[in-house]
Amino acid sequence: MNKTILIVDDSATLRASVNFVLTDAGFEIMQAKNGTEGLERLEESKRLGIKIDMIISDINMPVMDGITFIKEVKKGDFRFVPILILTTESENAKKMEGKAAGASGWLVKPFKPEQLVWVVKKFVR
Repeated sequence: MNKTILIVDDSATLRASVNFVLTDAGFEIMQAKNGTEGLERLEESKRLGIKIDMIISDINMPVMDGITFIKEVKKGDFRFVPILILTTESENAKKMEGKAAGASGWLVKPFKPEQLVWVVKKFVR
């Protein structure tokens, strides 16, 4: 059975490129354009019986930013799902904030496709 990854990013272009790279590597993809929509996707996956194996989230998004989204995820049924932050932010303070919120990893955009696949495979077995 394929592993499912939720991508949460306000950039349609980025979602499309991550989707392309990970689908090509054999993963199923769900998408959301902000944290609020991300939480809705998680609830939807629970209703449909789809196991989310990993979440990839941006930090800077409208409606609900990535840090808030991660904190919300960590409160509920999906608290053990690894979360990779994929962002243009490379500042250490932001990384610490992400880690404190519960992020498992950090990848700076732009990323190399093989780098993304490697990181995802490290978390998703």
